[in-house]
Amino acid sequence: MNELIKAINELKKEKNAIILGHYYQKGEIQDIADYVGDSLALAQWAAKTEADIIVMCGVHFMGETAKVLCPDKKVLVPDMAAGCSLADSCPADQFAQFVKEHPGYTVISYVNTTAAVKAVTDVVVTSTNAKQIVESFPKDEKIIFGPDRNLGNYINSVTNRNMLLWNGACHVHEQFSVEKIVELKTQHPEALVLAHPECKSTVLKLADVVGSTAALLKYAVNHPENTYIVATESGILHEMQKKCPQTTFIPAPPNDSTCGCNECSFMRLNTLEKLYECLKNESPEITVDPEVAKKAVKPIQRMLEISAKLGL
Repeated sequence: MNELIKAINELKKEKNAIILGHYYQKGEIQDIADYVGDSLALAQWAAKTEADIIVMCGVHFMGETAKVLCPDKKVLVPDMAAGCSLADSCPADQFAQFVKEHPGYTVISYVNTTAAVKAVTDVVVTSTNAKQIVESFPKDEKIIFGPDRNLGNYINSVTNRNMLLWNGACHVHEQFSVEKIVELKTQHPEALVLAHPECKSTVLKLADVVGSTAALLKYAVNHPENTYIVATESGILHEMQKKCPQTTFIPAPPNDSTCGCNECSFMRLNTLEKLYECLKNESPEITVDPEVAKKAVKPIQRMLEISAKLGL
């Protein structure tokens, strides 16, 4: 393991590469990454890096977002099969048709989408900035929100909007068991429930804190004296435990009775071995059709500009 880490660091230096890692990656990948963050932070770092090569340790759409923002840089992913069930739930042709059928609507798309979906979008959001970006539009603005129906429903409830929602969802956040969280609360009555807004509304009703991955981490860091039941992909527990070594974090279990925690099978495809091979061979490389990229970059840049103005 140490030899592998040393070899990755040497290759990174030699090739002027930067490694970006999502909070849902395995702990060893988070530890070797130059920057670890949620989708918003990864997009922000990609947009301003001076590295020649960006290695995106996350899932495919994150690599696409980096490539769209940095067309002149080489963007690599350790495993091209690392997809996203939420992005898959929103095929670009069907979404484009849906948008066409609703003229006069502003289109807001979650970052968990393909570049082709972003290309028919007015502004992209992440779970960190979705509420604020939606609120930046007039109250009577007609909005299509896709693809996550759970996040859309949550944003509708906290902003008093009535956005038209695409019917998509994340397989990880859909699977949390309400019954098992209630059971955990009985066993740990002092524990607070931290939940991601991609969870179903029944789970969010049990939550003491609802927020993006970064927001849940920040809350735990600011309140290390609590015990937490965490309803999001369990990779975040690595960073939570690093930042708050004395705090007890309990992963919320999914409906599948054989699992103690909820993992994204796509995120787990990336390994240190694949990261090394990817840097050594400069492959697999993310490519985006230039015409699609030209359209997709506008809503992403709009998100980054609004986020900067809002201090996010």
